[in-house]
Amino acid sequence: MNLSERLNEDMKQAMKSKDKFRLSTIRLIRSTIKNLEIDLKRDLDDNEVLDILSREIKQRKDALQEFGKAGREELAANAEAEIEILIQYLPAQLTEEEIKVIVQQTIQETGASSKAEMGKVMAALMPKVKGKADGKLVNQAVQQFLQ
Repeated sequence: MNLSERLNEDMKQAMKSKDKFRLSTIRLIRSTIKNLEIDLKRDLDDNEVLDILSREIKQRKDALQEFGKAGREELAANAEAEIEILIQYLPAQLTEEEIKVIVQQTIQETGASSKAEMGKVMAALMPKVKGKADGKLVNQAVQQFLQ
């Protein structure tokens, strides 16, 4: 079962269980996916759906910080709950140690030795960790090894 089908099934389950918050979150994601499918005139594959999920999680994390600064605890709680729902659709996240191992391997593969070559490393690295690690953590690990 691909991610789109899983979202559809989970939406049906949320309807049956009358979980309005989960239902609205899944509907929001499905509408984003559907809009992109209409724009592209084709169905999205799992990698593209993962991109959308990652982007939506990142947006909510950014909003969470802003809500915290503004003292809007109820909005922060909603954003946090949405993040928890969306994370369930991502593959298992890599630990910091696993990220460091992959970063070291990629640096060796690309032959990078300075921060000037960070773009080359990131370009080779991101497809390996797509959806499995936060880009900020990966970026920090690369900077740490290229100092």
